[in-house]
Amino acid sequence: MSAIQLIIKAITLLGGLAMFLYGMELMGDGLKQGSGAALKNVLGKMTQNVFMGVLTGALVTAIIQSSTATIVLTVGLIGAGILNLKQAVGIVMGANIGTTVTAQIIRLMDIDNKGDSLLAFFNPDTLAPLALVIGIVLFMFIGKNVSKNVGMICLGFGILFTGLALMTDAVDFLKDSDTFKNIIAYFADMPLVSMLLGVVLTVIMQSSSAMVGILQTLASSTGTITFDVVYPMIMGINIGTCVTTALVCSIGTGKDAKRTGVVHIVFNVIGTVIFMVAMTLLRHFGFFPELWDSVSDSGVIANFQTIFNLVTAIVLLPFAGVLMKIACKVVKEDPPKEDKYPELKALDKKLMISPTVALSQAGRSLGVMARAALDNTKLSLAQFKGYDEARAAEIAECEEQLDNFADDSDSFLIELFQYVENERDNRQLNMVMQCVPAVERIGDYATNFDELAKKLHDAGLTFSESAQKELDILGGAVEEIIGLTASALEEDNEDTARRIEPLEEVIDDMVLLLKDRHASRLRQGVCSVDTGLTFMDMLTHLERAADQCSSIAMLMLGRHNEDIMKNHHLYLQELHQSGDHSYLGELEARTAQYLEPLRNIQ
Repeated sequence: MSAIQLIIKAITLLGGLAMFLYGMELMGDGLKQGSGAALKNVLGKMTQNVFMGVLTGALVTAIIQSSTATIVLTVGLIGAGILNLKQAVGIVMGANIGTTVTAQIIRLMDIDNKGDSLLAFFNPDTLAPLALVIGIVLFMFIGKNVSKNVGMICLGFGILFTGLALMTDAVDFLKDSDTFKNIIAYFADMPLVSMLLGVVLTVIMQSSSAMVGILQTLASSTGTITFDVVYPMIMGINIGTCVTTALVCSIGTGKDAKRTGVVHIVFNVIGTVIFMVAMTLLRHFGFFPELWDSVSDSGVIANFQTIFNLVTAIVLLPFAGVLMKIACKVVKEDPPKEDKYPELKALDKKLMISPTVALSQAGRSLGVMARAALDNTKLSLAQFKGYDEARAAEIAECEEQLDNFADDSDSFLIELFQYVENERDNRQLNMVMQCVPAVERIGDYATNFDELAKKLHDAGLTFSESAQKELDILGGAVEEIIGLTASALEEDNEDTARRIEPLEEVIDDMVLLLKDRHASRLRQGVCSVDTGLTFMDMLTHLERAADQCSSIAMLMLGRHNEDIMKNHHLYLQELHQSGDHSYLGELEARTAQYLEPLRNIQ
């Protein structure tokens, strides 16, 4: 055969392979789109024990024609909390069985197309064009979603077998090639090399079904591939497909998802070792002498793949727990993180046997919540001096703890109301209940600061030196007022609570000054519009955080003061106008501490 003819054959082979792979993809997509929700429900509900998991995994894989797709879907359901690792083990075993259906379909190539038998209609030469005609009619001319999905399945089926036909024609010349026969003879004497070849080619192809299909095509076309080449290569193909699964399970997933990938690898490796030992012993002791050197066709390959995966699943099914333990040893749990705020998880309803104890614990937890909000505020303000992704993750984790506590405390405090009997405790409980959302909002402002810092960082922008100095002073004042609030709540100290309002008034004055000054900078073009808008947003959020602290102080003071309880705003107005010496002294000290230095910034 000339070089030109070899090139043409190679192009035909690659074109057929491309059609085969695309046909598989198209057929799988049609099946998944037509039954996606049902498949998820089946995986979620029919895997309560390992045996049912095996059956379910086999069924789903047989439908969507891809063990990798089944395992990817399983990993997604693990991440969503619908499945656990025990259920996933069964699905993995079943997926290996279900993927053999593709090979059983491909064996239709061996049906004799000659004669008047009805079986001739199932030969790909007839079935592929028929499937393409039906598919294109359903896909293009019917228009309904169901019809489109069925059309995709038919088109995929037809393209797949058309690709197989092209590959068959391309490799037909190999049956007369002495070189090819010598290669096959070499692999027949080297089963481990044959298995390794199956691993490598499957990793390259990223599809065990495609590799088995190519092997079936070569076997049917050349009539020279013997069984002692087929069986180790099938085992290698099964190991090779684990690489794709392992990659999918390791990227951006949780521990159980990664363990699912480990189970798939261990399952196939153990199955391969068992079969390789068994087949070697059978051959060595002379069992089935006519089998080893016999020429394999497409049907033999399909049958051996099915037997291999089915027997492996049956043998290893009782050891599902062992596979889980191996996976857990390979992918270990992270060491438990130190819980900075254990009090946020201390609202146990068992405490309600003593309402006073339950109420006291709620107050302590509220104080810790405020302390956590302060810590998060400090972290988020530090982001403007150098944005750090690790710090951002810490901020997000703390915010999640604050949100979870706010949710848990709602049901706890509402239920606690029915156990509280005296007016004093009732007012305390009412105060705690109203303070929780106020503290939660302070925590929300901390995440707002982080988001604004990230916005500047991503845009490559920074505040001017003077703006950063202003932000440092105002941020320091806000950090102190949140700290006072946390201390007042933790110690249940009304004297500390009275120190909050003078500082809040100074913060209001600071914000007014900075808004005027920054508007002037914007008019003069000293800073950009983007940084200017971000700075203005910061001023708004900082002021609102201080306002929440003022509201919490009023709630604390109002527990034992009817005038404050009836009208917070009137109380504050009278306080500002009364000339109270302690209030004015605190106001003067805070003005000197924060407002005067702010005025001196140029």
